Amino acid sequence: MWRDRRIYRQSVNRSRLWVKLAKLAFFGVIGFFVFLLLVLPLLAFNLPSPDKIVRNEGFSTKILDRNGDALYDIYSDERRTPVDIKNVPVYLKQATIAIEDKNFYKHGGFDIWGIVRGGLKCFTGHCEGGSTLTQQLIKNVLLNSDRNFLRKIKEFVLAIQIEKKYTKDQILQMYLNEAPYGGTAWGVESAAEAYFGKKVSDLDLIECAIIAGLPQSPSRYSPYSSTPKAYVGRTKDVLRRMREDGYITKDQESSA
Repeated sequence: MWRDRRIYRQSVNRSRLWVKLAKLAFFGVIGFFVFLLLVLPLLAFNLPSPDKIVRNEGFSTKILDRNGDALYDIYSDERRTPVDIKNVPVYLKQATIAIEDKNFYKHGGFDIWGIVRGGLKCFTGHCEGGSTLTQQLIKNVLLNSDRNFLRKIKEFVLAIQIEKKYTKDQILQMYLNEAPYGGTAWGVESAAEAYFGKKVSDLDLIECAIIAGLPQSPSRYSPYSSTPKAYVGRTKDVLRRMREDGYITKDQESSA
């Protein structure tokens, strides 16, 4: 009889638990639809236009000699030299996607699994952010770096709008031209000039891996920062991710 009562109590407790979970799920679904139908449209009224993601000003002014070589590079606080995606090395595009947003060509601007994966990676000692390249582009150009829920919601809405308006290659090009690479270097062309004294189109695998690792924390990973060797470990992480995603072989990783 005692055993029967225990089984009965366990059954009742399980039933109560399922009822609570069902209620939570029900109210969660209701809240989600309220959010979609009411909150998102209200937020959309105060958002900057997705068209503003395309920069038309703020670039460096270059003074060239008769042979086309730069004599002076005039800028204020941010050194920017735009580059077309076709002039960016394949390794740099692959390295950036591998370390920052491996599902870039698959998601619609917001990667739920990327957030989950980034959190889980922290347990292995290789913490990763959950923001997509599209979200990072929005943060760099349209919004700010404030860490709060409202900004993330705005970022989410804008990411969907921008993914619908522009192609993936256009978004990647804008990201590569807008990302911070340490000091006054903004964009991969300026980064290539600042760190290697060459055009971005001339970078090799290891140079591409170094540059791709900088935007996560430019003030830390820049060779000119107070931690001048931190970029070495970061570059190894970039190469590891490139190998894991099939962009390079194990021999290429080891050689680099």
